[in-house]
Amino acid sequence: MKNALPIALVLLAAVLPLRAEEKAKVVEPKFDKAKALKEGYVSLFNGKDLTGWVVPKGDNGHWKVVDGVIDYDAASEAKGNKSLISKQQFEDFSLHIEWRFKKTTGLYPMPIILPDGSLKKDADGKVIKTPTPNADSGIFLRGAGRAQVNIWCWPCGSGELWGVRNNKSLKPEERAAAVPKCKADNPVGKWNAFDITVVGDRATILLNSRKVIDNARIPDMPPAGPITLQHHGGLNKKTGKYSPASSLIQFRNVYVKKLKK
Repeated sequence: MKNALPIALVLLAAVLPLRAEEKAKVVEPKFDKAKALKEGYVSLFNGKDLTGWVVPKGDNGHWKVVDGVIDYDAASEAKGNKSLISKQQFEDFSLHIEWRFKKTTGLYPMPIILPDGSLKKDADGKVIKTPTPNADSGIFLRGAGRAQVNIWCWPCGSGELWGVRNNKSLKPEERAAAVPKCKADNPVGKWNAFDITVVGDRATILLNSRKVIDNARIPDMPPAGPITLQHHGGLNKKTGKYSPASSLIQFRNVYVKKLKK
């Protein structure tokens, strides 16, 4: 019995480095183009230019293709919409899209989203916010802002459905369904893969092969619409600095399959 504690400590010391190594391991997506095409997916991005996409009028080259990927610097000069929109419209569909943040910009006062969709508060009822490195973009399903799939650095992870979670008119279980079940994001600078299925007013989202949103209802989502890659944040004209929630992001391997009703 006297040797039990030292033996336990030795075993713990042997396990801890392994766990740290496993935590540090990052698995980036490996896309099988041939398999996707065989399953009925079609490419929305040719890897050469933005054919098939509507570039914001007056953008002035901020949405562009660099080294075979869609690249955005969050500095579109367009007067109105600054997001990139597919020319094709979709009803029910499955979307595979890979993305990565190039870097974060500044510290964002970041709250913690609880499983029920509310924000964590302190003993005085004030929302707890922690300055945290951040970047921010998203994907609008059927082109609707209220059907936004968030891409960000918040603790809950990407895949959150902002318009659903913040809709106070919905039932508690509907708002809770808009909160990712786990944080499946790879670190900033590494590639991630969304697999999003939209049927009717429901969405299921996998991030890096892990289900983060399961058949969540998105009220008032249009019956059809484009895929929109979101502009967010950008340069402050007075300071010349980026907002700490800017879409310094890249996309690649954008494939979609229309689903039969």
